[in-house]
Amino acid sequence: MRRLVYYVGTSLDGYIAGPEHEVDLFAPSEELLAWIREHYPETLPHAYREAMGIADEPNRHFDTLLMGLGTYQPALDVGITQPYRHLREVVVSSTLEAPDPALEVVRDDVVGRVQELKSQDGLDIWLCGGGRLAGSLLSEIDAIILKRYPVVAGSGRPVIDGSFRPTAFHPTDSVAFDDGALVTWFERRA
Repeated sequence: MRRLVYYVGTSLDGYIAGPEHEVDLFAPSEELLAWIREHYPETLPHAYREAMGIADEPNRHFDTLLMGLGTYQPALDVGITQPYRHLREVVVSSTLEAPDPALEVVRDDVVGRVQELKSQDGLDIWLCGGGRLAGSLLSEIDAIILKRYPVVAGSGRPVIDGSFRPTAFHPTDSVAFDDGALVTWFERRA
């Protein structure tokens, strides 16, 4: 069965973006970018994959991307309707009209749709963001991969924004980078 994996970059104080969706505080080092390119190439937007000469690199972990409108909107604002066209893209929004026939928009029963996706054959599902969507899907998140950048944001968009529901995960692996970034894998406790 496929899993829902929340793979996301965060500040040391638990923010995935600034108050106005700023993400420039998460500038990956060359070492981290090379690691992402090697291990999680499908998590790079298609334009970056093309620029790096890895557009045809096979997906290793994910074949489906799930994101909220706040995560999708920056691409749409610059006219990109499929930023990750090498993946099946699903956007959760009650207001978005699908700007591209290849894009799936989920308006309601997000948990039900995620359960359907998880029951299908394929690679895992990448929960890309944002924090409110992660909060609403906490019961469905099977694993979390945090890329922690050595920066304190002070405020912004939290990693998980939802109701108080303590949910136990345990770390299974970690890799550190010269610039202080740290990637840690967590699995949901049974």
